[in-house]
Amino acid sequence: MSSGVFDHPWLSGLFGDPELARLLSAEAQLAHMLAFERALTQALVAHGRIDAQAATDAQAALSAYRADMASLRAGTARDGVVVPALVRQLRSATGFPDAIHTGSTSQDVIDTTLSLTLKRVSEVLAARLLQIVADLDELEDRHSGRQMMGRTRMQAALPIPVGHRVSAWRAPLVRARAQLDQIAEDATPLSLGGPVGTGAGFGDARSAIAADMAAALGLRDPGTSWHTDRSGVVAYGDFLSRISGALGKIGQDVALMSQQGIAEIKLSGRGASSAMAHKQNPVLAELLVTLARFNAAQVAGLHGVLVHEQERSGSAWALEWMIIPQMILTTGRGLTATSDLLGQIKDIAG
Repeated sequence: MSSGVFDHPWLSGLFGDPELARLLSAEAQLAHMLAFERALTQALVAHGRIDAQAATDAQAALSAYRADMASLRAGTARDGVVVPALVRQLRSATGFPDAIHTGSTSQDVIDTTLSLTLKRVSEVLAARLLQIVADLDELEDRHSGRQMMGRTRMQAALPIPVGHRVSAWRAPLVRARAQLDQIAEDATPLSLGGPVGTGAGFGDARSAIAADMAAALGLRDPGTSWHTDRSGVVAYGDFLSRISGALGKIGQDVALMSQQGIAEIKLSGRGASSAMAHKQNPVLAELLVTLARFNAAQVAGLHGVLVHEQERSGSAWALEWMIIPQMILTTGRGLTATSDLLGQIKDIAG
């Protein structure tokens, strides 16, 4: 039995996001790690740090490499991170130890992999946000001129246009899309600090090597190590929670609007009860509230990763691996659920 709702045999029917799950898969992460090592090897030879023929042969071997996953799993259990076992496999496969991983460290590989992952995740989130904003525009247009009861503190207050409520749903998502590119840019730099963050293993070629690698990988070079500066990662997680919170607001409103006795909204495809045939539950609306609350709870844990001891941490760093993927999947599922929910709306205040 799976312990996570995102890939559980049946709970994933409610919580799963296959598109984002693929971006977080072991295969995708391994591909990013290999991209780091290829870019590093190429930059090292370009700046005279390793033999050109050895680098060429190593690159060919990297392209043919197939991971021994059992060995990677055992190595992670022993070393606390997958990279030492991966590097051993790569050096054995290529036969050129100096052409692989020279000057870098495990955290450079893992953090650059995180950056490459967040870059691709952000592209998916951007497209989904744009679609939801367009759907909300259409929903407002469809109900133009129609009035509904405005409610404050869950009590009837004064009439409002339907568009007033829809615009309240849309506004934070428009802002989120406008902010996403910069937040993603801040959270996705190349990491090339070396064992203690000084980049000393590259000598005076560190800046040139980093610039070449950043260009090859489509990342920015921050010019310094961020081994202990997790502010960009934390800001990205905060942003994810703000998106899911905005979606939770939509879900909460729709759930209240669909209550018997209020019936301000008509939905298709609502959930059934096993015991009460007359019930039609607003499942997707409820899910959005659940997802928003889950991500809100993760924010506190994520802020714990800001406390990295000295030049590198194991405990604070590993906490990110537990929290960030769940926040990504939670936010992603919130966006797909919102799109589905908006598609179920047949009428508001009709």
